[in-house]
Amino acid sequence: MVPQTFQFSPLARRVVEAQFSGGHISSDAGLLLLREIDRTIGLSSSLTKHLIDKRQSGKVQHSLHHLLQQRLYAIAAGYEDLNDHEQLRADFALQTALGRDERLASTSTLHRFEAGMDRRAIIESHRVLWHQFIASHRQPPERIVLDFDATDIPLHGDQPEKFFHGYYDHYCYLPLYVFCGRFPLVAYLRPSKLDGARHAGAILKLLVGFIRQHWPDVQIIFRGDGGFCRRRILSWCERNHVDYLVGIARNARLEALIEPLWPRVERHHATRRRQGHTDSTRWFWRYRYWAGSWHCARDVIAKAEVTDKGRNPRFIVTTLPGYDAQRYTEEYCARGEMENRIKDQQLDLFAKRTSSKHWWSNQWRLMLSMLAFVLFEKLREALSNPGYRKLGVQNLRLKFIKVAAVVTRNTRRIRFMLNENHPDRNEFIRLARTLAPG
Repeated sequence: MVPQTFQFSPLARRVVEAQFSGGHISSDAGLLLLREIDRTIGLSSSLTKHLIDKRQSGKVQHSLHHLLQQRLYAIAAGYEDLNDHEQLRADFALQTALGRDERLASTSTLHRFEAGMDRRAIIESHRVLWHQFIASHRQPPERIVLDFDATDIPLHGDQPEKFFHGYYDHYCYLPLYVFCGRFPLVAYLRPSKLDGARHAGAILKLLVGFIRQHWPDVQIIFRGDGGFCRRRILSWCERNHVDYLVGIARNARLEALIEPLWPRVERHHATRRRQGHTDSTRWFWRYRYWAGSWHCARDVIAKAEVTDKGRNPRFIVTTLPGYDAQRYTEEYCARGEMENRIKDQQLDLFAKRTSSKHWWSNQWRLMLSMLAFVLFEKLREALSNPGYRKLGVQNLRLKFIKVAAVVTRNTRRIRFMLNENHPDRNEFIRLARTLAPG
């Protein structure tokens, strides 16, 4: 069949024409880098060992390992839908990343794979993530911070456990995320009718138990916003030598205790305004506070902030001693970085694509996003230029995964002819040499 030629606007006297006759060209040559990272840390292979294959062995064409890799690598490359695999299954770059030289699994096969996920698969996925977290440290750290946060996933179909959430003003799920620094530890799907802190205590207990099996002397700090200030969680932390740094909602008693502080803060703010300062004025004060539902008094750090719009008090409860301003501004406010990691999950790795009518399939998609994020974090660690290490998932994808290549295959060699003008070619070559075996 002769390729059809079509034209664009001319460039000076030259005709600009095109046809689909360039051979096999892939836009995802960087998947070879992720393949080497996956091979090195054993992420997909270790998880596959814990998945149960319920298919009839004589009719199996695609192994669980290949199905997992196909979905994981496609998400990393920016393909969010199962429908993408009808064409993507013929892509030479993805086939090579999976160690195959034939058409990969179809959309229907991948759908059955996801629909077969169950509670056990999700537990094992988290177990693999936790072991990867331990392995990512060459030696036990002295201190770690476990960040807890809940967010929404909007729903637009007939997904199971669909409920309207008044705060978010739409139908949604309310997943619970846990990160330690940049490393993802938990993505737990929940219906939105539950309290935002529901199951957080049980997950914290499991995490702390697992971590202390490997690092018995590490200091563990539980950090979360005011939605996680629950007496049972705080009491459990105190009994089990876990420090906490948690927001606490404003109330009349908390505000009454810092009332004598306001006149001085407001006078200081007025003085600074006259001197030309335009930012807010913030003072911090630590005091003991005993809520009615608590069994004891606890340390509360109050932030008495004055802005041009007036008073803006905030409060946190903590077991950590030290300089109050540092505890609040440098340590508690640092939990905002976790929100960026959640955005990476939902915007760049498609954790919001919970469109299945199977509950555990939707939970599985959160796990795929978490696993893909681990691959990107390992890619980030392998980069030599500090500027590259500040990039988000989307920018890393554009620079190192979405790399165009002409691919040729024969019985002796698979050759990727990359764009010779790729702006990050030197770093790409260095990565390939660093990650490849031998």
